[in-house]
Amino acid sequence: MMIQYARVMVVLMILALFLSLLSLSSAQRPNIVFIVADDLGWNDVGFRNPDMKTPNIDKLATEGIIFENAYVQNLCSPSRTAFMSGMYPFHAGMQHEVLLPGQAVCVPLNYTFLPQELKKLGYATHMIGKWHLGFCKWECTPTYRGFDTYFGYYNAAEDYYNHSTGWDPSLDYHDNLLHARNYSGVYSAFTFAQRAVDIIHQHNASQPLFMYLPYQNVHAPIEVPKMYEDMYPNVVNTGRRIYSGMVSALDEAVGNVTQALKDRGLFENTLILFTADNGGPLERYANNWPLRGGKHTVWEGGTKGASFMYGAGLQKTKTTYDGMIHAVDWKSTLVSAAGGTPETDIDGMSHWDSIRSGLPSSRTEFIYNIDDFEIPVEGHAGIRVGDYKLILGYPGGPDGWHRPMNRTQDDIFEQTVYTKGDRPIHLFNIREDPTEHNDLAQQMPDMVAKLRARFEDYKKTMVPANFPNTDPASDPRLYGGAWTPGWC
Repeated sequence: MMIQYARVMVVLMILALFLSLLSLSSAQRPNIVFIVADDLGWNDVGFRNPDMKTPNIDKLATEGIIFENAYVQNLCSPSRTAFMSGMYPFHAGMQHEVLLPGQAVCVPLNYTFLPQELKKLGYATHMIGKWHLGFCKWECTPTYRGFDTYFGYYNAAEDYYNHSTGWDPSLDYHDNLLHARNYSGVYSAFTFAQRAVDIIHQHNASQPLFMYLPYQNVHAPIEVPKMYEDMYPNVVNTGRRIYSGMVSALDEAVGNVTQALKDRGLFENTLILFTADNGGPLERYANNWPLRGGKHTVWEGGTKGASFMYGAGLQKTKTTYDGMIHAVDWKSTLVSAAGGTPETDIDGMSHWDSIRSGLPSSRTEFIYNIDDFEIPVEGHAGIRVGDYKLILGYPGGPDGWHRPMNRTQDDIFEQTVYTKGDRPIHLFNIREDPTEHNDLAQQMPDMVAKLRARFEDYKKTMVPANFPNTDPASDPRLYGGAWTPGWC
Protein backbone atom coordinates (compact mmCIF):
# COMPACT_ATOMS: atom_id res chain seq x y z
CA MET A 1 0.00 0.00 0.00
CA MET A 2 2.84 2.35 0.94
CA ILE A 3 4.68 1.50 -2.32
CA GLN A 4 1.56 2.25 -4.36
CA TYR A 5 1.10 5.54 -2.48
CA ALA A 6 4.72 6.45 -3.12
CA ARG A 7 4.31 5.74 -6.83
CA VAL A 8 1.25 7.96 -6.98
CA MET A 9 3.12 10.76 -5.23
CA VAL A 10 6.04 10.45 -7.64
CA VAL A 11 3.67 10.65 -10.61
CA LEU A 12 1.96 13.70 -9.13
CA MET A 13 5.30 15.38 -8.45
CA ILE A 14 6.45 14.73 -12.02
CA LEU A 15 3.16 16.08 -13.36
CA ALA A 16 3.43 19.18 -11.19
CA LEU A 17 7.01 19.71 -12.33
CA PHE A 18 5.94 19.32 -15.98
CA LEU A 19 3.10 21.80 -15.58
CA SER A 20 5.35 24.30 -13.83
CA LEU A 21 7.93 24.00 -16.60
CA LEU A 22 5.21 24.41 -19.22
CA SER A 23 3.90 27.50 -17.43
CA LEU A 24 7.44 28.87 -17.15
CA SER A 25 8.04 28.18 -20.83
CA SER A 26 4.88 30.05 -21.81
CA ALA A 27 5.73 32.99 -19.57
CA GLN A 28 9.18 33.27 -21.14
CA ARG A 29 7.91 33.31 -24.69
CA PRO A 30 7.94 36.85 -26.10
CA ASN A 31 4.77 38.78 -26.65
CA ILE A 32 4.44 39.46 -30.37
CA VAL A 33 2.77 42.50 -31.96
CA PHE A 34 2.49 42.32 -35.76
CA ILE A 35 1.53 45.72 -37.19
CA VAL A 36 0.56 46.16 -40.85
CA ALA A 37 0.27 49.64 -42.37
CA ASP A 38 -2.09 49.58 -45.33
CA ASP A 39 -0.71 51.20 -48.54
CA LEU A 40 2.21 52.87 -46.75
CA GLY A 41 4.89 53.99 -49.20
CA TRP A 42 8.61 53.25 -48.94
CA ASN A 43 9.30 56.98 -48.49
CA ASP A 44 6.37 57.72 -46.16
CA VAL A 45 8.12 57.17 -42.81
CA GLY A 46 10.36 59.53 -40.92
CA PHE A 47 13.31 57.15 -40.77
CA ARG A 48 13.52 57.42 -44.57
CA ASN A 49 12.02 60.84 -45.17
CA PRO A 50 12.58 63.60 -42.57
CA ASP A 51 9.54 65.51 -43.85
CA MET A 52 7.28 62.81 -42.36
CA LYS A 53 6.38 63.20 -38.68
CA THR A 54 6.44 59.65 -37.27
CA PRO A 55 8.39 59.84 -33.97
CA ASN A 56 6.99 56.64 -32.47
CA ILE A 57 7.62 54.54 -35.55
CA ASP A 58 11.05 56.12 -36.03
CA LYS A 59 12.15 55.34 -32.47
CA LEU A 60 11.20 51.68 -32.79
CA ALA A 61 12.81 51.41 -36.22
CA THR A 62 16.10 53.14 -35.42
CA GLU A 63 16.49 51.30 -32.11
CA GLY A 64 15.60 48.00 -33.75
CA ILE A 65 16.41 46.55 -37.17
CA ILE A 66 15.30 48.27 -40.38
CA PHE A 67 14.79 45.92 -43.32
CA GLU A 68 16.23 47.10 -46.63
CA ASN A 69 15.16 44.09 -48.72
CA ALA A 70 11.92 42.80 -47.21
CA TYR A 71 9.42 42.15 -50.00
CA VAL A 72 5.64 41.99 -50.00
CA GLN A 73 3.06 41.37 -52.68
CA ASN A 74 1.84 44.47 -54.50
CA LEU A 75 -1.79 44.31 -53.30
CA CYS A 76 -3.72 43.80 -50.07
CA SER A 77 -5.24 40.29 -50.19
CA PRO A 78 -2.16 38.62 -51.72
CA SER A 79 0.19 40.02 -49.05
CA ARG A 80 -2.17 39.10 -46.23
CA THR A 81 -2.43 35.60 -47.66
CA ALA A 82 1.36 35.36 -47.47
CA PHE A 83 1.50 36.82 -43.92
CA MET A 84 -1.06 34.44 -42.47
CA SER A 85 -0.46 31.21 -44.43
CA GLY A 86 3.21 31.38 -45.37
CA MET A 87 2.21 30.52 -48.95
CA TYR A 88 2.78 32.39 -52.18
CA PRO A 89 -0.59 33.68 -53.38
CA PHE A 90 -0.16 31.79 -56.68
CA HIS A 91 -0.16 28.56 -54.66
CA ALA A 92 -3.46 29.50 -52.98
CA GLY A 93 -5.39 30.93 -55.94
CA MET A 94 -5.10 34.41 -54.41
CA GLN A 95 -2.76 36.05 -56.91
CA HIS A 96 -5.24 38.07 -59.00
CA GLU A 97 -6.21 41.55 -57.84
CA VAL A 98 -7.87 41.54 -54.38
CA LEU A 99 -10.94 39.86 -52.93
CA LEU A 100 -14.13 41.70 -53.82
CA PRO A 101 -16.93 41.94 -51.25
CA GLY A 102 -19.40 39.62 -52.94
CA GLN A 103 -17.00 36.89 -54.03
CA ALA A 104 -17.51 33.43 -52.53
CA VAL A 105 -13.79 33.02 -51.90
CA CYS A 106 -11.38 32.84 -49.01
CA VAL A 107 -7.86 31.57 -48.45
CA PRO A 108 -8.24 27.76 -48.62
CA LEU A 109 -9.18 26.33 -45.25
CA ASN A 110 -6.58 23.56 -45.45
CA TYR A 111 -3.88 26.15 -44.69
CA THR A 112 -3.00 26.71 -41.05
CA PHE A 113 -2.81 30.41 -40.19
CA LEU A 114 -0.16 32.09 -38.03
CA PRO A 115 -2.39 32.51 -34.93
CA GLN A 116 -3.26 28.81 -35.04
CA GLU A 117 0.43 27.95 -34.86
CA LEU A 118 0.97 30.38 -31.99
CA LYS A 119 -2.01 29.01 -30.06
CA LYS A 120 -0.23 25.64 -30.05
CA LEU A 121 2.54 27.41 -28.14
CA GLY A 122 0.16 28.78 -25.53
CA TYR A 123 -0.46 32.26 -26.92
CA ALA A 124 -3.56 34.38 -26.44
CA THR A 125 -4.33 35.64 -29.96
CA HIS A 126 -6.13 38.85 -30.89
CA MET A 127 -6.77 40.63 -34.18
CA ILE A 128 -7.77 44.26 -34.68
CA GLY A 129 -8.22 45.83 -38.11
CA LYS A 130 -8.48 44.78 -41.74
CA TRP A 131 -9.02 41.11 -42.64
CA HIS A 132 -9.49 40.97 -46.45
CA LEU A 133 -8.96 37.22 -46.67
CA GLY A 134 -12.55 36.20 -47.35
CA PHE A 135 -15.70 36.00 -45.25
CA CYS A 136 -18.42 34.28 -47.25
CA LYS A 137 -18.63 31.50 -44.66
CA TRP A 138 -17.95 31.81 -40.95
CA GLU A 139 -15.12 29.28 -41.20
CA CYS A 140 -13.20 31.84 -43.28
CA THR A 141 -13.30 34.56 -40.62
CA PRO A 142 -10.70 35.47 -37.96
CA THR A 143 -12.15 33.77 -34.88
CA TYR A 144 -12.45 30.51 -36.83
CA ARG A 145 -8.86 30.77 -38.09
CA GLY A 146 -6.99 31.06 -34.83
CA PHE A 147 -7.87 34.37 -33.20
CA ASP A 148 -9.47 34.44 -29.76
CA THR A 149 -11.00 37.85 -30.48
CA TYR A 150 -11.53 40.05 -33.52
CA PHE A 151 -12.49 43.67 -34.03
CA GLY A 152 -12.36 45.18 -37.49
CA TYR A 153 -13.63 44.95 -41.05
CA TYR A 154 -13.68 42.22 -43.68
CA ASN A 155 -13.33 44.11 -46.98
CA ALA A 156 -10.67 46.19 -48.75
CA ALA A 157 -11.68 49.70 -47.78
CA GLU A 158 -14.33 51.78 -46.05
CA ASP A 159 -15.06 55.23 -44.70
CA TYR A 160 -12.84 55.98 -41.70
CA TYR A 161 -15.72 57.51 -39.75
CA ASN A 162 -19.01 55.75 -40.58
CA HIS A 163 -17.30 52.41 -41.39
CA SER A 164 -19.39 51.69 -44.46
CA THR A 165 -17.89 50.43 -47.67
CA GLY A 166 -17.27 53.25 -50.08
CA TRP A 167 -19.38 51.90 -52.94
CA ASP A 168 -22.56 51.51 -50.85
CA PRO A 169 -23.85 52.49 -47.38
CA SER A 170 -23.43 48.99 -45.94
CA LEU A 171 -21.66 48.65 -42.59
CA ASP A 172 -18.44 46.64 -42.43
CA TYR A 173 -17.41 46.81 -38.77
CA HIS A 174 -17.42 43.74 -36.55
CA ASP A 175 -16.82 42.91 -32.90
CA ASN A 176 -16.15 39.18 -32.86
CA LEU A 177 -19.30 37.70 -34.45
CA LEU A 178 -21.48 40.80 -34.04
CA HIS A 179 -21.91 43.93 -36.11
CA ALA A 180 -20.25 46.91 -34.40
CA ARG A 181 -22.81 49.68 -34.88
CA ASN A 182 -21.86 52.07 -32.08
CA TYR A 183 -18.68 53.60 -33.49
CA SER A 184 -20.02 55.99 -36.11
CA GLY A 185 -18.08 59.23 -36.18
CA VAL A 186 -14.95 57.80 -34.53
CA TYR A 187 -11.83 57.62 -36.70
CA SER A 188 -10.86 53.99 -37.09
CA ALA A 189 -7.22 54.36 -36.02
CA PHE A 190 -8.45 55.67 -32.65
CA THR A 191 -10.91 52.81 -32.21
CA PHE A 192 -8.38 50.16 -33.20
CA ALA A 193 -5.68 51.57 -30.91
CA GLN A 194 -8.11 51.82 -27.99
CA ARG A 195 -9.23 48.21 -28.47
CA ALA A 196 -5.58 47.16 -28.50
CA VAL A 197 -4.91 49.14 -25.32
CA ASP A 198 -7.94 47.55 -23.62
CA ILE A 199 -6.80 44.04 -24.56
CA ILE A 200 -3.28 44.74 -23.27
CA HIS A 201 -4.59 46.03 -19.93
CA GLN A 202 -6.90 43.04 -19.53
CA HIS A 203 -4.32 40.48 -20.63
CA ASN A 204 -3.19 37.73 -18.23
CA ALA A 205 0.54 38.41 -18.11
CA SER A 206 1.32 34.77 -17.32
CA GLN A 207 0.32 33.92 -20.90
CA PRO A 208 2.20 35.15 -23.98
CA LEU A 209 0.29 37.62 -26.14
CA PHE A 210 0.02 37.71 -29.93
CA MET A 211 -1.66 40.78 -31.40
CA TYR A 212 -2.16 41.16 -35.15
CA LEU A 213 -2.85 44.83 -35.81
CA PRO A 214 -3.47 45.57 -39.52
CA TYR A 215 -4.52 49.22 -39.38
CA GLN A 216 -6.79 50.85 -41.97
CA ASN A 217 -4.35 53.75 -42.33
CA VAL A 218 -3.26 54.87 -44.83
CA HIS A 219 -5.50 53.23 -47.45
CA ALA A 220 -7.99 55.35 -49.39
CA PRO A 221 -10.33 57.12 -48.81
CA ILE A 222 -7.96 59.95 -47.93
CA GLU A 223 -9.42 61.07 -44.58
CA VAL A 224 -7.97 62.25 -41.29
CA PRO A 225 -8.95 64.64 -38.48
CA LYS A 226 -7.78 68.13 -39.39
CA MET A 227 -5.32 68.41 -36.49
CA TYR A 228 -3.14 65.80 -38.21
CA GLU A 229 -3.41 67.42 -41.62
CA ASP A 230 -2.37 70.70 -40.01
CA MET A 231 0.93 69.11 -38.96
CA TYR A 232 2.06 69.58 -42.60
CA PRO A 233 1.50 73.28 -43.45
CA ASN A 234 4.33 73.27 -45.98
CA VAL A 235 2.72 70.58 -48.15
CA VAL A 236 0.87 72.46 -50.88
CA ASN A 237 -0.90 69.50 -52.48
CA THR A 238 -4.12 68.87 -50.55
CA GLY A 239 -4.17 65.10 -51.08
CA ARG A 240 -0.55 64.68 -50.05
CA ARG A 241 -1.10 66.89 -46.98
CA ILE A 242 -4.08 64.80 -45.81
CA TYR A 243 -2.25 61.57 -46.59
CA SER A 244 0.75 62.75 -44.55
CA GLY A 245 -1.61 63.49 -41.67
CA MET A 246 -2.97 59.95 -41.97
CA VAL A 247 0.56 58.63 -41.53
CA SER A 248 1.01 60.74 -38.39
CA ALA A 249 -2.34 59.52 -37.02
CA LEU A 250 -1.09 55.98 -37.60
CA ASP A 251 2.11 56.83 -35.78
CA GLU A 252 0.17 58.13 -32.77
CA ALA A 253 -1.89 54.92 -32.71
CA VAL A 254 1.31 52.86 -32.71
CA GLY A 255 2.63 54.98 -29.87
CA ASN A 256 -0.53 54.42 -27.83
CA VAL A 257 -0.13 50.66 -28.15
CA THR A 258 3.54 50.66 -27.18
CA GLN A 259 2.76 52.90 -24.19
CA ALA A 260 0.10 50.45 -23.02
CA LEU A 261 2.65 47.64 -23.22
CA LYS A 262 5.01 49.71 -21.07
CA ASP A 263 2.27 50.54 -18.57
CA ARG A 264 1.54 46.82 -18.11
CA GLY A 265 5.21 45.90 -17.82
CA LEU A 266 5.03 43.83 -21.01
CA PHE A 267 7.11 45.99 -23.35
CA GLU A 268 10.55 44.60 -22.51
CA ASN A 269 9.41 41.09 -23.42
CA THR A 270 7.61 42.12 -26.63
CA LEU A 271 8.76 41.63 -30.20
CA ILE A 272 7.26 44.11 -32.68
CA LEU A 273 7.14 43.51 -36.44
CA PHE A 274 5.98 46.45 -38.53
CA THR A 275 5.45 46.27 -42.28
CA ALA A 276 3.51 47.80 -45.13
CA ASP A 277 1.32 45.36 -47.05
CA ASN A 278 2.46 46.69 -50.44
CA GLY A 279 4.15 49.67 -51.98
CA GLY A 280 2.33 52.97 -51.78
CA PRO A 281 -0.27 53.90 -54.43
CA LEU A 282 1.17 56.92 -56.23
CA GLU A 283 -2.18 58.16 -57.49
CA ARG A 284 -3.44 58.13 -53.88
CA TYR A 285 -0.63 60.45 -52.71
CA ALA A 286 1.76 57.82 -51.34
CA ASN A 287 5.43 57.95 -52.22
CA ASN A 288 8.08 55.30 -52.87
CA TRP A 289 11.02 57.50 -53.89
CA PRO A 290 13.62 56.57 -55.09
CA LEU A 291 12.06 53.25 -56.14
CA ARG A 292 10.28 52.71 -59.43
CA GLY A 293 6.48 52.40 -59.61
CA GLY A 294 4.11 51.64 -56.77
CA LYS A 295 1.12 49.58 -55.72
CA HIS A 296 -0.37 47.50 -58.57
CA THR A 297 3.07 46.95 -60.11
CA VAL A 298 5.86 44.37 -59.89
CA TRP A 299 8.41 47.18 -59.91
CA GLU A 300 10.38 47.56 -56.67
CA GLY A 301 8.19 50.48 -55.60
CA GLY A 302 5.21 48.14 -55.51
CA THR A 303 6.90 45.20 -53.83
CA LYS A 304 9.43 46.48 -51.29
CA GLY A 305 7.73 47.02 -47.96
CA ALA A 306 8.68 49.70 -45.46
CA SER A 307 9.39 47.46 -42.47
CA PHE A 308 11.37 46.89 -39.29
CA MET A 309 11.56 44.72 -36.19
CA TYR A 310 12.08 45.82 -32.60
CA GLY A 311 12.32 44.21 -29.21
CA ALA A 312 12.66 40.92 -27.39
CA GLY A 313 15.18 38.42 -28.67
CA LEU A 314 17.05 40.71 -31.05
CA GLN A 315 20.78 40.70 -30.38
CA LYS A 316 22.19 43.07 -33.00
CA THR A 317 20.08 46.25 -33.03
CA LYS A 318 20.24 49.91 -34.06
CA THR A 319 21.14 48.72 -37.53
CA THR A 320 19.78 47.74 -40.92
CA TYR A 321 19.42 44.27 -42.40
CA ASP A 322 19.87 43.83 -46.13
CA GLY A 323 19.15 40.10 -46.36
CA MET A 324 16.39 38.97 -48.73
CA ILE A 325 13.05 38.37 -46.97
CA HIS A 326 9.62 37.75 -48.48
CA ALA A 327 6.15 38.17 -46.97
CA VAL A 328 5.72 34.38 -46.92
CA ASP A 329 8.60 34.21 -44.41
CA TRP A 330 7.05 36.20 -41.58
CA LYS A 331 4.88 33.32 -40.41
CA SER A 332 7.82 30.94 -39.94
CA THR A 333 10.03 33.69 -38.56
CA LEU A 334 7.53 34.66 -35.85
CA VAL A 335 6.85 31.02 -34.94
CA SER A 336 10.61 30.57 -34.48
CA ALA A 337 10.81 33.75 -32.39
CA ALA A 338 8.06 32.29 -30.20
CA GLY A 339 10.12 29.16 -29.61
CA GLY A 340 8.16 26.95 -31.99
CA THR A 341 9.12 24.81 -34.95
CA PRO A 342 8.01 26.20 -38.33
CA GLU A 343 6.15 24.04 -40.82
CA THR A 344 8.26 22.48 -43.54
CA ASP A 345 5.55 22.18 -46.21
CA ILE A 346 4.94 25.89 -46.83
CA ASP A 347 6.73 28.42 -49.04
CA GLY A 348 8.03 30.52 -46.17
CA MET A 349 11.22 29.99 -44.19
CA SER A 350 12.38 31.30 -40.84
CA HIS A 351 14.92 34.13 -40.75
CA TRP A 352 14.81 34.54 -36.99
CA ASP A 353 18.42 33.54 -36.28
CA SER A 354 19.67 35.54 -39.26
CA ILE A 355 17.76 38.69 -38.33
CA ARG A 356 18.46 38.65 -34.61
CA SER A 357 22.20 38.11 -35.11
CA GLY A 358 22.80 39.98 -38.37
CA LEU A 359 23.66 36.85 -40.35
CA PRO A 360 23.12 36.35 -44.11
CA SER A 361 19.61 35.46 -45.25
CA SER A 362 18.96 31.89 -46.32
CA ARG A 363 16.56 33.07 -49.04
CA THR A 364 18.08 33.39 -52.51
CA GLU A 365 14.98 33.67 -54.70
CA PHE A 366 11.28 34.44 -54.71
CA ILE A 367 8.34 34.99 -57.03
CA TYR A 368 6.90 38.49 -57.43
CA ASN A 369 3.73 37.15 -59.05
CA ILE A 370 2.34 34.63 -61.52
CA ASP A 371 -1.08 35.70 -62.79
CA ASP A 372 -2.54 34.36 -66.04
CA PHE A 373 -6.02 35.69 -65.27
CA GLU A 374 -6.99 38.43 -67.74
CA ILE A 375 -6.27 41.26 -67.14
CA PRO A 376 -3.50 41.03 -64.48
CA VAL A 377 -3.81 44.65 -63.40
CA GLU A 378 -1.22 44.11 -60.65
CA GLY A 379 1.41 42.78 -63.09
CA HIS A 380 1.67 39.45 -64.87
CA ALA A 381 4.88 37.79 -63.67
CA GLY A 382 8.29 38.28 -62.11
CA ILE A 383 11.05 36.35 -60.35
CA ARG A 384 14.14 37.25 -58.34
CA VAL A 385 17.13 34.88 -58.29
CA GLY A 386 20.21 36.12 -56.48
CA ASP A 387 20.91 39.68 -57.54
CA TYR A 388 18.83 39.48 -60.72
CA LYS A 389 15.17 40.24 -61.32
CA LEU A 390 13.21 39.15 -64.39
CA ILE A 391 9.85 40.71 -65.30
CA LEU A 392 7.72 38.95 -67.89
CA GLY A 393 4.91 40.78 -69.67
CA TYR A 394 2.77 43.57 -68.29
CA PRO A 395 4.38 45.00 -65.12
CA GLY A 396 1.30 46.87 -63.90
CA GLY A 397 1.06 50.62 -63.52
CA PRO A 398 1.73 53.43 -63.00
CA ASP A 399 5.42 53.50 -63.89
CA GLY A 400 8.26 55.91 -63.22
CA TRP A 401 10.21 57.55 -60.41
CA HIS A 402 8.34 60.18 -58.46
CA ARG A 403 9.06 62.46 -55.53
CA PRO A 404 6.23 63.35 -53.10
CA MET A 405 3.51 65.50 -54.65
CA ASN A 406 3.89 69.13 -53.67
CA ARG A 407 2.10 71.13 -56.34
CA THR A 408 -1.45 72.45 -56.24
CA GLN A 409 -2.47 70.12 -59.06
CA ASP A 410 -2.06 66.37 -58.70
CA ASP A 411 0.78 64.78 -60.63
CA ILE A 412 0.05 62.77 -63.77
CA PHE A 413 1.69 59.35 -63.89
CA GLU A 414 3.00 57.24 -66.74
CA GLN A 415 0.68 54.38 -67.64
CA THR A 416 2.00 51.22 -69.28
CA VAL A 417 0.07 49.89 -72.28
CA TYR A 418 -1.22 46.40 -71.55
CA THR A 419 0.10 43.55 -73.66
CA LYS A 420 -0.96 39.94 -73.16
CA GLY A 421 1.61 37.24 -72.50
CA ASP A 422 5.24 37.13 -71.36
CA ARG A 423 6.55 40.11 -73.34
CA PRO A 424 8.09 42.61 -72.98
CA ILE A 425 10.95 41.15 -70.93
CA HIS A 426 12.94 43.21 -68.41
CA LEU A 427 16.07 42.18 -66.51
CA PHE A 428 17.74 44.13 -63.70
CA ASN A 429 20.61 43.61 -61.29
CA ILE A 430 18.78 44.77 -58.18
CA ARG A 431 21.85 44.70 -55.96
CA GLU A 432 23.64 47.19 -58.22
CA ASP A 433 20.54 48.94 -59.59
CA PRO A 434 17.81 48.92 -56.91
CA THR A 435 15.89 51.67 -58.68
CA GLU A 436 15.59 49.70 -61.95
CA HIS A 437 17.07 52.22 -64.36
CA ASN A 438 19.32 49.87 -66.36
CA ASP A 439 17.46 47.13 -68.26
CA LEU A 440 19.92 44.31 -69.04
CA ALA A 441 17.59 42.01 -70.97
CA GLN A 442 19.21 42.64 -74.37
CA GLN A 443 22.75 42.48 -73.01
CA MET A 444 22.39 39.28 -70.96
CA PRO A 445 20.27 36.74 -72.85
CA ASP A 446 21.85 33.84 -70.95
CA MET A 447 20.77 35.32 -67.62
CA VAL A 448 17.28 35.89 -69.02
CA ALA A 449 17.15 32.22 -70.05
CA LYS A 450 18.38 31.07 -66.63
CA LEU A 451 15.76 33.03 -64.71
CA ARG A 452 13.08 32.12 -67.23
CA ALA A 453 13.78 28.41 -66.71
CA ARG A 454 13.54 28.81 -62.93
CA PHE A 455 10.31 30.76 -63.34
CA GLU A 456 8.82 27.94 -65.42
CA ASP A 457 9.60 25.50 -62.59
CA TYR A 458 7.51 27.63 -60.26
CA LYS A 459 4.75 28.10 -62.81
CA LYS A 460 4.20 24.33 -62.98
CA THR A 461 2.99 24.53 -59.36
CA MET A 462 0.59 27.46 -59.90
CA VAL A 463 -3.01 27.16 -58.78
CA PRO A 464 -5.37 29.09 -61.10
CA ALA A 465 -6.64 32.34 -59.63
CA ASN A 466 -9.94 31.95 -57.80
CA PHE A 467 -11.74 35.09 -58.94
CA PRO A 468 -15.45 34.43 -59.56
CA ASN A 469 -18.25 36.89 -60.23
CA THR A 470 -19.92 38.37 -57.18
CA ASP A 471 -22.69 36.32 -55.60
CA PRO A 472 -26.12 38.01 -55.11
CA ALA A 473 -26.49 36.06 -51.87
CA SER A 474 -23.85 38.38 -50.36
CA ASP A 475 -26.10 41.47 -50.62
CA PRO A 476 -25.87 43.31 -47.27
CA ARG A 477 -29.54 44.30 -47.56
CA LEU A 478 -30.34 40.68 -46.75
CA TYR A 479 -28.52 41.04 -43.41
CA GLY A 480 -29.73 44.29 -41.95
CA GLY A 481 -27.52 46.52 -44.09
CA ALA A 482 -24.20 45.03 -43.02
CA TRP A 483 -21.66 42.75 -44.66
CA THR A 484 -22.13 39.37 -43.03
CA PRO A 485 -20.67 35.86 -43.40
CA GLY A 486 -22.73 32.76 -43.97
CA TRP A 487 -23.91 32.93 -47.59
CA CYS A 488 -21.66 30.42 -49.35
